[in-house]
Amino acid sequence: MSTTSPARRIERAVVTGAAGFIGSHLVDTLLRRGVTVLGIDRRTPQNNDAAAQNLRDALSEPAFRLASGDLVTDEPKRWLEGADAVFHLAGLPGVRPSWGDAFREYLACNVLATQRLMESAQSLRVPRLVLASSSSVYGETVGTGPLREDGVTAPRSPYGVTKLAAERLALAYALAPGSPTSVVALRYFTVYGPRQRPDMAIGRMLSAVVTGQPLVLYGDGRQRRDFTFVTDAVEATIAAAVAPATAEAVNVGGGDSVTVRQVLRHVADVTGKEVPVTADEEQAGDVRTTAADLSKARTLLAYRPSVALREGVERQWAWLSSRTG
Repeated sequence: MSTTSPARRIERAVVTGAAGFIGSHLVDTLLRRGVTVLGIDRRTPQNNDAAAQNLRDALSEPAFRLASGDLVTDEPKRWLEGADAVFHLAGLPGVRPSWGDAFREYLACNVLATQRLMESAQSLRVPRLVLASSSSVYGETVGTGPLREDGVTAPRSPYGVTKLAAERLALAYALAPGSPTSVVALRYFTVYGPRQRPDMAIGRMLSAVVTGQPLVLYGDGRQRRDFTFVTDAVEATIAAAVAPATAEAVNVGGGDSVTVRQVLRHVADVTGKEVPVTADEEQAGDVRTTAADLSKARTLLAYRPSVALREGVERQWAWLSSRTG
């Protein structure tokens, strides 16, 4: 897609989903770099323990303010005035829970919320919106090699469908004639690290070591994933706010696709304990392989992942150990 001049320097940022895993790390990094940050989230430290932990440092910073709100039901305009960039990380995650009646909420949180945010951003002439998309937009990729942004998108789950819809919707707004808001949609590949949601693979493996409760391993363990450490994802996200772009989708991965069995071995090596495992069938929506082609990220974002999987697992284990005592 066509490019334009870089967005202006970020002095004031809005982060939706600020109390979440990636969002809270992004907030902390922006604050360290002197950016004034308004965080938006349905969760608050008063009603959610994870939010309290994730935002503990940020809440002590004068440059940070947290707004409790819902992008589906509240008017986003009141939060975006004067923003140099909006980082849209709010959304409903998870492939397996997205089937059935839950799809209504996925549609609202991932698609309708994005549309309402884009309307507000354009109305207030916000220069740049960075959207959290997902590798789930690609679908099954066995035998195709690393995934390129100009390749086929054929999501295999309702969740993936909503992420692709949100991505295409935001890019459509950016490409509208005279649009003041440019968009970079980041296709994150399996982000992990401290504060990771407990339902995600590496977090589940480490928790199984701590509790002794077996990890449910879906499939044969030969599935491959491109794991991205959260600090690398944050660096790419901040770079996307100032990259020369009008409407772009960009992969953000860890640079290496490994099997689930290899991850289990890393966890065992780091913790000194084997991960207790019980087998179950593959789940609807799960894909066999993810692997990111990072050529575009290197060119557009100057992105190069710096944390290898073993080191990342060590960091996440150290964080979990400090919490469990």
